[in-house]
Amino acid sequence: MKDPGTATHRYLRWAIGALTLLIAVAIWEAAVDMGGVSERVLAAPSAVVRSIVASWGVLGPATGLTVVEGGSGFLVSIAAGLLIGVLLYLSRIFSAAFYPLLAMAQTLPLITVAPLFVIWFGFEPVGKIVMVAIFSTFPIAVQTYRGLCAVPAFYSDVALTCGASQTWTLFHVKLRVAAHHIFGGLKIAAAYVFATAATAEYLGARNGLGIVLQSAFNSFRTPLIFAATLIIVAATGVLLLLLNLTERLAFGTTAAQFAAGDDL
Repeated sequence: MKDPGTATHRYLRWAIGALTLLIAVAIWEAAVDMGGVSERVLAAPSAVVRSIVASWGVLGPATGLTVVEGGSGFLVSIAAGLLIGVLLYLSRIFSAAFYPLLAMAQTLPLITVAPLFVIWFGFEPVGKIVMVAIFSTFPIAVQTYRGLCAVPAFYSDVALTCGASQTWTLFHVKLRVAAHHIFGGLKIAAAYVFATAATAEYLGARNGLGIVLQSAFNSFRTPLIFAATLIIVAATGVLLLLLNLTERLAFGTTAAQFAAGDDL
Protein backbone atom coordinates (compact mmCIF):
# COMPACT_ATOMS: atom_id res chain seq x y z
CA MET A 1 0.00 0.00 0.00
CA LYS A 2 1.37 3.39 -1.00
CA ASP A 3 2.30 5.73 1.82
CA PRO A 4 0.17 8.91 1.51
CA GLY A 5 3.10 10.94 2.83
CA THR A 6 5.34 9.63 0.07
CA ALA A 7 2.76 10.45 -2.61
CA THR A 8 2.31 13.96 -1.21
CA HIS A 9 6.05 14.48 -1.15
CA ARG A 10 6.32 13.38 -4.79
CA TYR A 11 3.55 15.74 -5.94
CA LEU A 12 5.15 18.58 -3.98
CA ARG A 13 8.46 17.98 -5.73
CA TRP A 14 6.75 18.03 -9.13
CA ALA A 15 4.90 21.24 -8.23
CA ILE A 16 8.07 22.97 -7.05
CA GLY A 17 9.93 21.89 -10.19
CA ALA A 18 7.14 23.09 -12.50
CA LEU A 19 6.86 26.41 -10.65
CA THR A 20 10.63 26.95 -10.83
CA LEU A 21 10.58 26.29 -14.57
CA LEU A 22 7.70 28.71 -15.13
CA ILE A 23 9.45 31.44 -13.14
CA ALA A 24 12.69 30.90 -15.06
CA VAL A 25 10.87 31.13 -18.41
CA ALA A 26 9.02 34.28 -17.30
CA ILE A 27 12.28 35.93 -16.18
CA TRP A 28 13.93 34.93 -19.46
CA GLU A 29 11.07 36.41 -21.51
CA ALA A 30 11.01 39.64 -19.49
CA ALA A 31 14.79 40.06 -19.62
CA VAL A 32 14.84 39.77 -23.41
CA ASP A 33 11.81 42.00 -23.98
CA MET A 34 12.74 44.71 -21.49
CA GLY A 35 16.44 44.63 -22.32
CA GLY A 36 15.85 45.02 -26.03
CA VAL A 37 18.10 42.08 -26.84
CA SER A 38 18.23 41.11 -30.50
CA GLU A 39 16.80 37.71 -31.48
CA ARG A 40 20.14 36.94 -33.10
CA VAL A 41 21.82 37.20 -29.70
CA LEU A 42 19.23 35.57 -27.44
CA ALA A 43 15.78 34.38 -28.50
CA ALA A 44 12.89 34.87 -26.10
CA PRO A 45 10.76 31.80 -25.25
CA SER A 46 7.87 33.26 -27.24
CA ALA A 47 10.14 33.61 -30.28
CA VAL A 48 11.25 30.00 -29.87
CA VAL A 49 7.63 28.82 -29.85
CA ARG A 50 6.85 30.88 -32.94
CA SER A 51 9.89 29.40 -34.65
CA ILE A 52 8.73 25.86 -33.87
CA VAL A 53 5.28 26.57 -35.34
CA ALA A 54 6.61 28.38 -38.40
CA SER A 55 9.33 25.80 -39.16
CA TRP A 56 7.48 22.62 -38.23
CA GLY A 57 7.38 21.54 -41.86
CA VAL A 58 11.15 21.15 -41.58
CA LEU A 59 11.42 20.37 -37.87
CA GLY A 60 8.83 17.57 -37.93
CA PRO A 61 10.58 15.22 -40.39
CA ALA A 62 13.98 16.13 -38.92
CA THR A 63 12.76 15.26 -35.43
CA GLY A 64 11.36 11.94 -36.64
CA LEU A 65 14.69 10.95 -38.18
CA THR A 66 16.73 11.94 -35.13
CA VAL A 67 14.35 10.08 -32.82
CA VAL A 68 14.55 6.95 -34.99
CA GLU A 69 18.36 7.11 -35.08
CA GLY A 70 18.69 7.78 -31.36
CA GLY A 71 16.03 5.24 -30.37
CA SER A 72 17.45 2.51 -32.61
CA GLY A 73 20.98 3.10 -31.34
CA PHE A 74 19.68 3.02 -27.77
CA LEU A 75 17.95 -0.33 -28.31
CA VAL A 76 21.17 -1.76 -29.74
CA SER A 77 23.13 -0.41 -26.77
CA ILE A 78 20.68 -2.02 -24.32
CA ALA A 79 21.24 -5.46 -25.83
CA ALA A 80 25.00 -4.95 -26.12
CA GLY A 81 25.33 -3.36 -22.68
CA LEU A 82 23.43 -6.12 -20.89
CA LEU A 83 25.40 -8.83 -22.69
CA ILE A 84 28.77 -7.19 -22.01
CA GLY A 85 27.85 -6.46 -18.39
CA VAL A 86 26.93 -10.11 -17.79
CA LEU A 87 30.14 -11.29 -19.47
CA LEU A 88 32.20 -8.87 -17.36
CA TYR A 89 30.60 -10.40 -14.28
CA LEU A 90 31.01 -14.02 -15.36
CA SER A 91 34.57 -13.94 -16.70
CA ARG A 92 37.60 -12.25 -15.18
CA ILE A 93 39.51 -12.87 -18.41
CA PHE A 94 36.83 -11.13 -20.46
CA SER A 95 36.78 -8.29 -17.95
CA ALA A 96 40.56 -7.85 -18.06
CA ALA A 97 40.62 -7.99 -21.86
CA PHE A 98 37.63 -5.87 -22.83
CA TYR A 99 36.91 -3.45 -19.98
CA PRO A 100 39.82 -1.16 -20.95
CA LEU A 101 38.60 -1.14 -24.57
CA LEU A 102 35.08 -0.35 -23.41
CA ALA A 103 36.33 2.53 -21.27
CA MET A 104 38.50 3.79 -24.13
CA ALA A 105 35.51 3.83 -26.49
CA GLN A 106 33.64 6.00 -23.99
CA THR A 107 36.43 8.60 -23.94
CA LEU A 108 36.60 9.03 -27.72
CA PRO A 109 35.72 12.61 -28.72
CA LEU A 110 32.59 12.56 -30.84
CA ILE A 111 33.88 15.35 -33.06
CA THR A 112 36.87 13.21 -34.11
CA VAL A 113 34.95 9.96 -34.52
CA ALA A 114 32.01 11.33 -36.54
CA PRO A 115 34.05 12.11 -39.69
CA LEU A 116 35.30 8.51 -39.73
CA PHE A 117 31.72 7.25 -39.59
CA VAL A 118 30.85 9.53 -42.51
CA ILE A 119 33.70 7.91 -44.47
CA TRP A 120 32.61 4.40 -43.47
CA PHE A 121 28.82 4.73 -43.68
CA GLY A 122 28.33 7.85 -45.77
CA PHE A 123 25.48 10.18 -44.86
CA GLU A 124 23.05 7.34 -44.15
CA PRO A 125 21.28 6.99 -40.76
CA VAL A 126 22.97 3.66 -40.02
CA GLY A 127 26.20 5.46 -39.16
CA LYS A 128 24.38 7.60 -36.57
CA ILE A 129 22.70 4.52 -35.10
CA VAL A 130 26.05 2.75 -34.68
CA MET A 131 27.59 5.86 -33.14
CA VAL A 132 24.76 6.25 -30.61
CA ALA A 133 25.06 2.57 -29.74
CA ILE A 134 28.81 2.83 -29.14
CA PHE A 135 28.54 5.85 -26.87
CA SER A 136 25.53 4.45 -24.96
CA THR A 137 26.78 0.92 -24.28
CA PHE A 138 29.39 1.79 -21.64
CA PRO A 139 27.12 3.05 -18.80
CA ILE A 140 24.67 0.18 -19.32
CA ALA A 141 27.42 -2.44 -19.28
CA VAL A 142 29.15 -0.96 -16.24
CA GLN A 143 25.95 -0.58 -14.23
CA THR A 144 24.89 -4.12 -15.13
CA TYR A 145 28.26 -5.41 -13.93
CA ARG A 146 28.15 -3.34 -10.73
CA GLY A 147 24.57 -4.38 -10.06
CA LEU A 148 25.37 -8.07 -10.37
CA CYS A 149 28.40 -7.70 -8.11
CA ALA A 150 26.23 -5.93 -5.51
CA VAL A 151 23.62 -8.71 -5.28
CA PRO A 152 23.81 -10.25 -1.78
CA ALA A 153 24.99 -13.87 -1.84
CA PHE A 154 21.94 -15.17 0.05
CA TYR A 155 19.69 -14.56 -2.97
CA SER A 156 21.61 -17.00 -5.14
CA ASP A 157 22.21 -19.36 -2.20
CA VAL A 158 18.47 -19.75 -1.66
CA ALA A 159 17.81 -20.36 -5.36
CA LEU A 160 20.63 -22.89 -5.68
CA THR A 161 19.54 -24.69 -2.50
CA CYS A 162 16.07 -25.05 -4.02
CA GLY A 163 17.56 -26.80 -7.05
CA ALA A 164 17.90 -23.90 -9.51
CA SER A 165 20.77 -23.93 -11.98
CA GLN A 166 23.47 -21.27 -12.12
CA THR A 167 22.05 -19.96 -15.42
CA TRP A 168 18.49 -19.79 -14.10
CA THR A 169 19.70 -18.04 -10.95
CA LEU A 170 21.61 -15.47 -13.00
CA PHE A 171 18.73 -14.53 -15.27
CA HIS A 172 15.80 -14.92 -12.87
CA VAL A 173 17.30 -13.85 -9.55
CA LYS A 174 20.51 -11.83 -9.85
CA LEU A 175 19.50 -9.69 -12.83
CA ARG A 176 16.15 -8.96 -11.22
CA VAL A 177 17.76 -7.92 -7.92
CA ALA A 178 20.28 -5.82 -9.89
CA ALA A 179 17.47 -4.10 -11.81
CA HIS A 180 17.83 -0.75 -10.02
CA HIS A 181 21.50 -0.55 -11.04
CA ILE A 182 20.70 -1.56 -14.61
CA PHE A 183 17.95 1.04 -14.96
CA GLY A 184 20.36 3.59 -13.55
CA GLY A 185 22.71 2.81 -16.43
CA LEU A 186 19.84 2.97 -18.91
CA LYS A 187 18.89 6.44 -17.69
CA ILE A 188 22.46 7.69 -17.88
CA ALA A 189 22.71 6.46 -21.47
CA ALA A 190 19.25 7.77 -22.39
CA ALA A 191 20.20 11.28 -21.32
CA TYR A 192 22.59 11.56 -24.28
CA VAL A 193 21.20 9.44 -27.13
CA PHE A 194 19.33 12.16 -29.01
CA ALA A 195 22.04 14.76 -28.40
CA THR A 196 24.61 12.28 -29.75
CA ALA A 197 22.47 11.55 -32.80
CA ALA A 198 21.96 15.27 -33.50
CA THR A 199 25.68 15.99 -33.10
CA ALA A 200 26.55 13.17 -35.49
CA GLU A 201 24.04 14.60 -37.99
CA TYR A 202 25.57 18.05 -37.60
CA LEU A 203 28.95 16.65 -38.63
CA GLY A 204 27.62 14.75 -41.64
CA ALA A 205 24.08 13.83 -42.69
CA ARG A 206 21.32 14.60 -45.17
CA ASN A 207 18.57 15.36 -42.68
CA GLY A 208 17.82 15.46 -38.97
CA LEU A 209 17.87 18.00 -36.18
CA GLY A 210 21.65 18.27 -36.51
CA ILE A 211 21.22 19.54 -40.07
CA VAL A 212 18.54 21.98 -38.89
CA LEU A 213 20.97 23.27 -36.26
CA GLN A 214 23.71 23.61 -38.86
CA SER A 215 21.44 25.50 -41.24
CA ALA A 216 20.14 27.76 -38.47
CA PHE A 217 23.67 28.54 -37.31
CA ASN A 218 24.86 29.36 -40.82
CA SER A 219 21.95 31.76 -41.31
CA PHE A 220 22.07 33.25 -37.77
CA ARG A 221 18.52 32.09 -36.95
CA THR A 222 18.92 31.92 -33.18
CA PRO A 223 15.24 31.12 -32.45
CA LEU A 224 15.48 28.04 -34.67
CA ILE A 225 18.63 26.94 -32.84
CA PHE A 226 16.75 27.16 -29.54
CA ALA A 227 13.75 25.41 -31.11
CA ALA A 228 15.79 22.40 -32.26
CA THR A 229 17.54 22.28 -28.89
CA LEU A 230 14.20 22.36 -27.06
CA ILE A 231 12.93 19.45 -29.16
CA ILE A 232 16.03 17.38 -28.31
CA VAL A 233 15.53 18.13 -24.61
CA ALA A 234 11.83 17.24 -24.83
CA ALA A 235 12.54 13.96 -26.64
CA THR A 236 15.12 13.06 -23.99
CA GLY A 237 12.62 13.83 -21.24
CA VAL A 238 10.01 11.57 -22.86
CA LEU A 239 12.54 8.72 -23.12
CA LEU A 240 13.51 9.10 -19.45
CA LEU A 241 9.82 9.13 -18.50
CA LEU A 242 9.25 5.93 -20.46
CA LEU A 243 12.15 4.28 -18.64
CA ASN A 244 10.73 5.35 -15.27
CA LEU A 245 7.32 3.96 -16.18
CA THR A 246 8.85 0.71 -17.44
CA GLU A 247 10.81 0.32 -14.21
CA ARG A 248 7.70 0.89 -12.13
CA LEU A 249 5.57 -1.53 -14.15
CA ALA A 250 8.24 -4.24 -14.20
CA PHE A 251 9.58 -4.00 -10.66
CA GLY A 252 7.26 -1.73 -8.70
CA THR A 253 8.13 1.54 -6.99
CA THR A 254 10.70 -0.06 -4.69
CA ALA A 255 13.34 -0.36 -7.39
CA ALA A 256 12.89 3.22 -8.49
CA GLN A 257 13.05 4.47 -4.91
CA PHE A 258 16.16 2.43 -4.20
CA ALA A 259 17.89 3.70 -7.34
CA ALA A 260 17.17 7.38 -6.79
CA GLY A 261 16.89 7.52 -3.03
CA ASP A 262 13.31 8.71 -3.44
CA ASP A 263 10.14 8.13 -5.42
CA LEU A 264 10.80 9.65 -8.86
